[in-house]
Amino acid sequence: MWAKTITGNFANVIHGLNANHLTDQVIQRSKRMILDTLGVGLLGTSTEVCHKVTQYSKIYSSDISSTIWGHLDFRLPPLYAAFVNGVAVHSMDFDDTWHPATHPSGAVLPAVIALSEAFPQKKKISGLDLLLAFNVGIEVQGRLLRFSSEARNIPKRFHPPTVVGTMGSAAACAKLLALDQLKCKNALAIAASYAGAPLANAATQTKPLHVGNAAKHGLEAACLASQGLQGNKQILDMESGIGAFYTDYNPQALPTLQSYPWLLDQQDVAIKRFPAHLGTHWVADAASSVRRKLVESNDNFLPLDKIEKVILKVPEVKYVNRPSPTSEHEARHSFQFVACSALLDGSMSVQSFTSENIHRPALRELLSKTQLEHPTDNTPSFESLYCEVSVTLQDGNPISDRCDTFYGHWRKPLKKEDLEKKFQSNASSILPAEATEGILETVYNLEKVEDCSVLSTFLSGQSARALSEKLRFL
Repeated sequence: MWAKTITGNFANVIHGLNANHLTDQVIQRSKRMILDTLGVGLLGTSTEVCHKVTQYSKIYSSDISSTIWGHLDFRLPPLYAAFVNGVAVHSMDFDDTWHPATHPSGAVLPAVIALSEAFPQKKKISGLDLLLAFNVGIEVQGRLLRFSSEARNIPKRFHPPTVVGTMGSAAACAKLLALDQLKCKNALAIAASYAGAPLANAATQTKPLHVGNAAKHGLEAACLASQGLQGNKQILDMESGIGAFYTDYNPQALPTLQSYPWLLDQQDVAIKRFPAHLGTHWVADAASSVRRKLVESNDNFLPLDKIEKVILKVPEVKYVNRPSPTSEHEARHSFQFVACSALLDGSMSVQSFTSENIHRPALRELLSKTQLEHPTDNTPSFESLYCEVSVTLQDGNPISDRCDTFYGHWRKPLKKEDLEKKFQSNASSILPAEATEGILETVYNLEKVEDCSVLSTFLSGQSARALSEKLRFL
């Protein structure tokens, strides 16, 4: 019988979805998301904010422990492993982005990987189990975001992963724990009381904690529900439930389980080529094109001293309008910084956000000449926004270019070889080559892996030679 409430409907779908519902495209897209998330998470372990939360989390101990990515000799209880690894994923704003706007993978993958390690040895969690739970967590996020029209735009008040990410993590963990419908309802209700964080902490070291907390709190909600803790069983139906976060909340029942239509089949994610707010990726591509034109018309030389002004036509997004960023986190959330860096260097990379590059005199001079404009047709939505960069020289000659879809956007997805290059570059800075290649092979064959703990073993940095018995495919 189909549920009478939206919350009951979600609980039925979370409980009822199985591996046979997964389509080939959903499996392929989700494996790309998993590979990218593991890579940016491994790279993120080297950041200052990740070091701080790792040190903080060492005060906790437990007989049950899970892998901290990039650490061979350090483990934490599953909740805190999910937290630390979630922070690592978002510590550089290098993780995937979906539409409506959220970072879907970072809130779910650290939670289900940490939880998978907490099961008894006799209860192996397969790669297909992990894929199903991950996709349930992604699906719940996407469905919740579609209950509000305002969620389709770049957020203004709260950071979406702290709301839908927490709910998605709870749903994914509930699936991995095989909770019944009643406990799935309670997991969602408990998670809702952990949800929400203000957007004012964007461009600070606190923002990565949003994703770490979403992973941790969702896992905690599912574990509490598994113990019988109860919450409001209509949490998704009420304006005072998840509706509290949206002024136009309009919940809808999910499709029936027969031939279930996954949102990931309909809407792919954007995968970033450099670590910064997604809106800056349009800016980078447009600015790089302008630089090529400038160099071509000036004997292969960038005429910095002849630049009079730089105009960026972008949507109005206040927290990405930072005329003079002073930290890496501010620079990652600055239209102006990314435009000027791309004009100077021709492209963006991880190294673009070092202190040396942020404070170089040439960039500071160019920033002082940069202005933003907000055309009325340039809406703050990752589906429809554009960027136009115009450089005016001292002779009055303007050189401009426009980007409507950057490379890495869901309309122009990264090629497989470019995604692999990004992963290998990120992971190899933390792990030995054998472990990096082991993750790559495991993710690409995830639906065939008998015991997904092999993934955690590679993530800790253990070499493939020690895993000959574990790495078996179905």
